[in-house]
Amino acid sequence: MRPAQKRPLHLAAAVVAALAVLEIGFLHLLAPLENRLLDFFVRTQAAKLTPDPDIVILDIDEKSLAAMQQGAGSWPWPRSVHGELVAGLAAQQPKAIVFDILFAEPDRFRPEHDRAFNDALEGLANVYFPMARLAPADDPKGVPLAQVAEPLGIRKTTRADLDARVMLLVPSAIDSKHWRLGLIDFLEDPDGVGRRYHLRRDAYGWEIPSLPARVAQDLGYAVPDGESIVLAWRGGVGAFRHVPYGDVYFDLGRRERQRPRDEFRGKIVIVGTAASGMHDLRVTPIASLYPGVEVIATALDNLKNQRWMIRAPDAVPIVLALALIGLLFLALRRRWNAARLAGTLAGVSAVLLWASYGAVGRGSLVPVFAPLAFAWAFFFAASLIEYLREKRTREQAVTLFSRFLNPQVVSQLVDKGATPESLSGQEKEVTVLFSDIRGFTAHSETHSPQEIVALLNRYFSRQVEVIFRHGGTLDKFIGDCIMAFWGAPVERPDHARAAVAAALEMTQVLEAFRRELAAQGSDIAETFDVGIGLHSGRAVVGFIGAEQKLDYTAIGDTVNLASRIEGLTKGVSRVLVSRDTVEACGSAFDFAPRGSYKVKGRTQEVELFEPAPKPA
Repeated sequence: MRPAQKRPLHLAAAVVAALAVLEIGFLHLLAPLENRLLDFFVRTQAAKLTPDPDIVILDIDEKSLAAMQQGAGSWPWPRSVHGELVAGLAAQQPKAIVFDILFAEPDRFRPEHDRAFNDALEGLANVYFPMARLAPADDPKGVPLAQVAEPLGIRKTTRADLDARVMLLVPSAIDSKHWRLGLIDFLEDPDGVGRRYHLRRDAYGWEIPSLPARVAQDLGYAVPDGESIVLAWRGGVGAFRHVPYGDVYFDLGRRERQRPRDEFRGKIVIVGTAASGMHDLRVTPIASLYPGVEVIATALDNLKNQRWMIRAPDAVPIVLALALIGLLFLALRRRWNAARLAGTLAGVSAVLLWASYGAVGRGSLVPVFAPLAFAWAFFFAASLIEYLREKRTREQAVTLFSRFLNPQVVSQLVDKGATPESLSGQEKEVTVLFSDIRGFTAHSETHSPQEIVALLNRYFSRQVEVIFRHGGTLDKFIGDCIMAFWGAPVERPDHARAAVAAALEMTQVLEAFRRELAAQGSDIAETFDVGIGLHSGRAVVGFIGAEQKLDYTAIGDTVNLASRIEGLTKGVSRVLVSRDTVEACGSAFDFAPRGSYKVKGRTQEVELFEPAPKPA
């Protein structure tokens, strides 16, 4: 590949690499597509896994809502119902009872039920409630963080603003002495899909824990640093064990229990709802309608078992993208064809996708969509550049070769990828033909230049057609002389036979041209004649000249002798050939001896023959 041809490829590689770094490191325009691919891998891997059996959801489902209609009425139920449930659950000694219900306001119409709920909480240190962070714009009207930090489990950092306030929605129906609180707020990515869960949220240098983090910390599970974790999902919707709230509540009131008395011993029990009518559904990688209570359960599962997902830093896909572009660039420099390169890139893409899928199964999110997208973009850009280069090269070759070859031969050469470089400096067995117009100088003196040029053009056009028809290569016009040869650039064993056949037809075309001139009343018709000389042998053929102007020509002793033979035709015959040409033609023609002649540059005389067609 020439330096001029390399420049577009270098530029394409540099542009695509720069765009890859800009996109992956800063713009993230492809992030939604990348996330969709990783979500598919996550969903597929999760389907093979089961969540922690010690995390149980006490589900306020449609069945429970219907069953408790008579005793507790419509939702929301009196809070004493939850008190009775908590008392019954606590007797079974669960690790924790976690409510996914905001008890934000006291029941003004049934305060006794709130008191019953609080009475049931007395002495229990493992019941947890949610709170919510409201709009930061309302923070000046919120509670002073310094005053509520200890009861709310908020941690003060070295950056803490001691006068800061924050607007929190706390469970006002619950006595503050029973507050073991944590934030619940669905953490959506920019594409609206929740993949992470807050561990803590920073508010003016104060760290407010999430509900799963608060429970995990109190139970002695390690909570990682950072504001959030990427959730490692297990199973599909409903994968966690769901126990209908109503079934447990009614069983607790029976003298003869139908459910195991230690059903929730050592369990983390989350009280929430998966009922679609309660509108606590979220968009997650697992499903577009995923119960919020299961999101909390997943976060607790991750913290309890230390198995959240780790997302590879942006440097990984950037390096991967640059490596793919670099390898493609090297392959293109080594002239890999498009089919081979596309097949290899497809194989590499499949391997990387499989590796990314496998990494998800091991808890790692390795983005490969963007690197592959940029690799394929570079491949198509490079293919387009190569196509345009090949098209331009083909057009140049067609233009160049058409000057001296039959169009059909030109197509064959170009289809084989012939270039001026590939056709240069070759030694070939050829037959060279020289055809010169006799006495043309005298004609030039008696006619205008325009008449002479028009006459030559008419004559040469007809004779070039003959040369091309017989598969010859037009070398050049030398004044009123035509030089042609057979056997290059397309090799042919019968080059001598084709050249002699062309010479004989050229004499016929000459006669027809003379008759045409006579019919037009031209005074040149009687004196217009040619001499044609041919010789066969080895010659060096190829493109010779300056880069701006190249001519495909033959050089060597064979060419010189053919020119000398043409000069000996005057007074002997229109067409003369050497013995070498006669022997190369075999029995294709009849050859009449026309004597031996001393030729400049040769010590031995040259035998010459006049060819004639075989009798029919």
